[in-house]
Amino acid sequence: MLSAARPASRQQELAVRYEAVRRRTLELCAGLSAEDLMVQSMPDASPGKWHLAHTTWFFEQFVLGRDPGYVPPEPAWQVLFNSYYQSIGPMHARPRRGLLSRPALQAVLDYRQRVDEQVLAALEHGDAEALEPLVELGLQHEQQHQELLLTDIKHAFWCNPLRPAYAGTMPRAVPAPAVPLRFLSGREGVVEVGHAGDGFAFDNETPRHAALLHPHALANRLVNNAEYAEFIRDGGYREPSLWLSDGWATVQQEGWQHPLYWQDDLASEFTLNGLQALVPEAPVSHLSYFEADAFARWAEARLPTEDEWEAAAASLPLRGHFQDDGDFHPRPPAGGEGWLQMYGDVWEWTASPYVSYPGFRPLPGALGEYNGKFMNGQWVLRGGSCATPRAHIRASYRNFFPPHARWQFMGLRLGRDR
Repeated sequence: MLSAARPASRQQELAVRYEAVRRRTLELCAGLSAEDLMVQSMPDASPGKWHLAHTTWFFEQFVLGRDPGYVPPEPAWQVLFNSYYQSIGPMHARPRRGLLSRPALQAVLDYRQRVDEQVLAALEHGDAEALEPLVELGLQHEQQHQELLLTDIKHAFWCNPLRPAYAGTMPRAVPAPAVPLRFLSGREGVVEVGHAGDGFAFDNETPRHAALLHPHALANRLVNNAEYAEFIRDGGYREPSLWLSDGWATVQQEGWQHPLYWQDDLASEFTLNGLQALVPEAPVSHLSYFEADAFARWAEARLPTEDEWEAAAASLPLRGHFQDDGDFHPRPPAGGEGWLQMYGDVWEWTASPYVSYPGFRPLPGALGEYNGKFMNGQWVLRGGSCATPRAHIRASYRNFFPPHARWQFMGLRLGRDR
């Protein structure tokens, strides 16, 4: 019987959304072979097959598992596809996910179908009031993994000497005047940041709280490839005074000379559409925090804080270039007034460490491991990317990565004190 507290239309809407998000993940894998979906190119990445299974495990564990009588049909998979939920039980080592030739891909796809049928049945006949927030969290979690599917397979294909393309040729960019870089004054004084309203937010976006912004300005657009190439040619990767200590050590250890996926000629880059000519006006991407910070110093600027970024973005409509557009690569700005490209194209590194907001409380139980325990040694990124689903992003969204990471679509916007 349907809960009187939730009209049938609400449950039906969630069921439709559930099917659409789950279907989208399969669509992103449609052109990939079983071999493609098994490869793991580095410990930070995961095989596509593991993403397909883990997102399903999440619904099985946190939605179906609410029923004390539920018995997983494949108990060993509870270990294979657990990611980092220590309070639930053991897990297969992350760097060895690429060794899981079994279960076979078809078995994982059958697993998805079976769990989907049970979740949809639970939404129709179960306690929708209790299930709705868990299903929504699972869908948001799956959208995060859709982005990871794309960035992980990009890294895997880049490691392949054949340099295969995930998608077809990118549409030819329509020539447009370059957008001059300008700095626009941001809000100052006490502002409210963090999630507000009734829509979904992760626990790390809360609580909404007051932040003090000092006089500052933010660039009207993202740093582009031409500007970053100038930094390289000016010896940016050879000048230790521009780099944080750990950043300089990483540059020396890894031999970095340019962004990940750029070719040594500084004229082309590897993309999900294969090797492509570098578009000078497009946002530079696949930078570490260390590289973004060094470029900002070279440009006699700095990275924005996450509060400065959010105060600017919150006043703008949620428009941008996202996964939904289908070319999976940053585009040049289309022009216009005010701040451009605040959403989509590339995640923007900020100068803010990933720490809790005042009064932060993680979700209860095992779900409390989702965000809070990673608030150590990582930096905040904002705005989403060309691999992020449009419906997944908002002004208060806080992404986070360690400062050496580069395989995500990460770029930067400059900030300055006034």
